[in-house]
Amino acid sequence: ARPAPISNPSFARKETPPAQVQEQLAIYRNLTTETQPESKAVPPLGYALGQVQGIYILAENAKGLVMIDMHAAHERIVYEKMKTAMAKQQVPVQALLMPLSIALSEREADCVEQFPDVFNEFGFSVARMGKETIVVREVPHWFADSPIEQLVRDIVSDLITHGKSQRTQEVLHRLLGTLACHSAVRAHHKLNITEMNALLRDMEKTDHSGQCNHGRPTCVELSMDDLDKLFMRGK
Repeated sequence: ARPAPISNPSFARKETPPAQVQEQLAIYRNLTTETQPESKAVPPLGYALGQVQGIYILAENAKGLVMIDMHAAHERIVYEKMKTAMAKQQVPVQALLMPLSIALSEREADCVEQFPDVFNEFGFSVARMGKETIVVREVPHWFADSPIEQLVRDIVSDLITHGKSQRTQEVLHRLLGTLACHSAVRAHHKLNITEMNALLRDMEKTDHSGQCNHGRPTCVELSMDDLDKLFMRGK
């Protein structure tokens, strides 16, 4: 069935002043001129046009319109970078200016003491300081500005559930996915055009970037034919 025409769309309620429109178009032309190669070949994901509600990026490629879930796409990019760094044993670490003390249950603290190599593998320097206390001194550079305490608790929880002896590559990757989710740019975060295009180029260089770590699509493409059908052009 054909979609019903949209009446009184919300985006039509507020008009942008003509002067502002011209300024935005000028900025976009300059950016796309600078970022397009001399051959003028359009990259697979095209060039960013803007954001919707700080969640989706709209881009134009050679075929038509591309819509990208910003957080999901960045999560996949971070995840794949971490997998590569871990495989090469090249996880960058950063010392905390002030060591972080975390209160845990005795069972959780036992787990930290039992599996220090797991935390080292992720790039965390963690030690037990008491019956129900641990201290974090170093963290992966990727997560220096992330909720460190929650990341450590997630790892501990997974180790208690599965244990290192049962920990398969799938479990390891799930933990990486948890860390990547915390590190990825959050929804409703505003990006400028340059940042959006940088994300698109990273997606093009990343394996499996078409899906997030949870199996959901990170981007959807509508060709010009698809758009024409939506608006019943030529009917």
